[in-house]
Amino acid sequence: MKNWTIREMASQQGRLAVITGATGGLGYETALALAGAGARVVLTGRNPSKGAAALQRIRAVHAGADIRYDTLDLASLASIQDFAERFKRQHDALDILVNNGGVMAPPTRRVTADGFELQFGTNYLSHFALTAQLLPLLTQGRRARVVNLSSMAHRFGAAIHFDDLNWQHGYRAFAAYGQSKLAMLMFTFELQRRSDEHGWGLLSLAAHPGLAATALLQNGQRLGGNSKDKGKAGWIETFSSWMPSVLAQSASDGALPTLYAATSPDAARAGYYGPTGFMEFKGPVGEATVAPGARDQAMAAKLWAVSESLTGMRWAAAPVMTERSFA
Repeated sequence: MKNWTIREMASQQGRLAVITGATGGLGYETALALAGAGARVVLTGRNPSKGAAALQRIRAVHAGADIRYDTLDLASLASIQDFAERFKRQHDALDILVNNGGVMAPPTRRVTADGFELQFGTNYLSHFALTAQLLPLLTQGRRARVVNLSSMAHRFGAAIHFDDLNWQHGYRAFAAYGQSKLAMLMFTFELQRRSDEHGWGLLSLAAHPGLAATALLQNGQRLGGNSKDKGKAGWIETFSSWMPSVLAQSASDGALPTLYAATSPDAARAGYYGPTGFMEFKGPVGEATVAPGARDQAMAAKLWAVSESLTGMRWAAAPVMTERSFA
């Protein structure tokens, strides 16, 4: 995968992709590249005006792009269910699901419509629920892939706080962000294990963008964390004044690990990809560093069970497979 770019991307003609948080930043760049490679792409987000603008920008680059926008608020389980029901009425299969959308480090604790801490709910639980809702279509997809966005932050002292997943006590902005991204990586590995066990036929992968110059990074820098976030969990705040100009890469480069995971025939089952330069901040796409705790199967199984309980999602044990799934 040395110096892999979108020029190496195979044709995605005939494949259908859904991308969360796709009206800007990494999600937009992912949608732009997949549309350019011939995929049918559904961009999702909370703001229809931003969605219309994103579609217009993509069509200005790829005039014949087969793209559309649909509203999906990741901070609401009801919105996730509504989107999934609409999507299932319109399609019988899904080939690529990119769980990209998220928020980073609000300085004070906020909650989703369902009462979850905003980052845990938006970054992780929403995507757990969405993937469960779309699983029947993914099992009918062609070499279907689920790509989850994690972060370097999962390595910096992050842990799954089962005694207080929603940070009702002692909220720490970046520690909560790290928990949500650790959960996404554990979800990736556990989803692959369960797919293999139940014959779902999925490739479950994860990616991180390094430090990409997106609104998410800029907002995280501007918001900062509280004093308890100094140290490992506050590494972003420490470098906030000079990180963009010295260490960050463009959003289009930051999307390359996601695109590699979503399209490359060489991407491995349960693979995790990111930049390979200094501290994985930027650079060519390669295998990313996984914190040992992210591979704890017992903890991942516990997180899965808790996530089912919190979201009300029950994953089908053995969806019916078709020849299309392995085409």
